[in-house]
Parts: sequence; structure tokens; C-alpha cells
Amino acid sequence: MNINKQKVQVLNNLVELYGYQDWWEDDNRLADWLSMILIQRTTEKNANQALANLAPYLDLDSLTKMDMAQLEELIYPAGFYKQKSLYIKALIDWFVGHGASLDKFRSYATEDLRKELLGIKGVGEETADAMLLYIFERNVFIADLYARRLFTRLGFGEFKTYEQMREEFMPITENVPHKLCKEWHSVIDVHGKHFGKDKSMNESWLLES
Repeated sequence: MNINKQKVQVLNNLVELYGYQDWWEDDNRLADWLSMILIQRTTEKNANQALANLAPYLDLDSLTKMDMAQLEELIYPAGFYKQKSLYIKALIDWFVGHGASLDKFRSYATEDLRKELLGIKGVGEETADAMLLYIFERNVFIADLYARRLFTRLGFGEFKTYEQMREEFMPITENVPHKLCKEWHSVIDVHGKHFGKDKSMNESWLLES
């Protein structure tokens, strides 16, 4: 079995173990989008509290008109609220400046769109890829810390940087259903949390076909 098939086998074994996850998408796409800013450097609980505070204002018109002081107050539970308010405003301004339509971006190549996203204040590599995967429905591999640690433990190499792992794993996303690509990211994170609680866990079975 070649190396890419082995990677896919590990990921599919995780999906088989944990099942499909239903928690990662909200009916309001803006809620999903802003959560990717709010979750930075905080807990899921704190980010969700900030998102709940924003719930009455989760439309482009309200967010565009909202002054910074109100936005800072609403997202205070997520921490770094002054910075994150600037990031949210930058993201909204960028989207509105591009016509406020996700359909417009369908003609963009994935890597070109990624460069655009990385140009938005507060959007780093992992956040940009999360936006590509969940908002713009592109097949990408999110090389987060859980993913890097998992595949290092399994002997696939030492992935010392985000971009290194992303580059090596992007080819396996090319010919899989988009839903499965999202599930790979979800189950990596679920498994990472389980492993964090039990570091003696035997993971060798993940390599089995």
C-alpha cells in the first residue's frame, strides 16, 4: 500500500470508529464563519458563549452597522475581544466588498481563494483552511495540532510546521466526497481529545486495512 493510501486508511478507520459528526455546522453560515475567529486561543465553551451573545445580530447588515464597542462587549467571553472584534469587522468588510455572495467565489481556484483569505486580518493558515472547508466547500486538509501529532505518532514523519503537513496531505483530498473530507477533520479532533485523556491508547489498529 502506498503512503497516500495508508493516510486515507487511517482517516477512514477514524470515521468508522467515531461515526459521522453532526456538530460542526450551523444553519446560519455566518455563525459558522465567525466561530472560526472566536475559537482562536480560547475554549469551545467560551467561543460558544460569545456566539450566543451575537445570535440576534448574525446578519451582514447588523454586523456592518454595529460599532466596535458593542461588538467587543458581545464577544468578551471569547477573550482577546479587542483583537477579535477587529478580525470580525475585517472579515465582514472583505465579504461585503466582494459582493456578499458565496456564489461569486465558485470561479476561484482553491489556492487563489486561500491567498485572499490569508490577506484578511486575523486569518491564519488553519483558519483559512477551515473557512475553505466549511464555508466555501473546498476539499482541503486541515493540518492542525491534533493531525500533526497523530500522524507523527503513527510514523508518517515529523510534521514540524502546518504548511509542511498540509502540502503532503492535500493530494489525498482530491478525489473524495466533500462530506468525507469534512469528516476527516472532525474525527481527527475527536480522536485527539480522547488521546489527550488516555495517552496509553493503542493506535496501531488505525494502520490496518
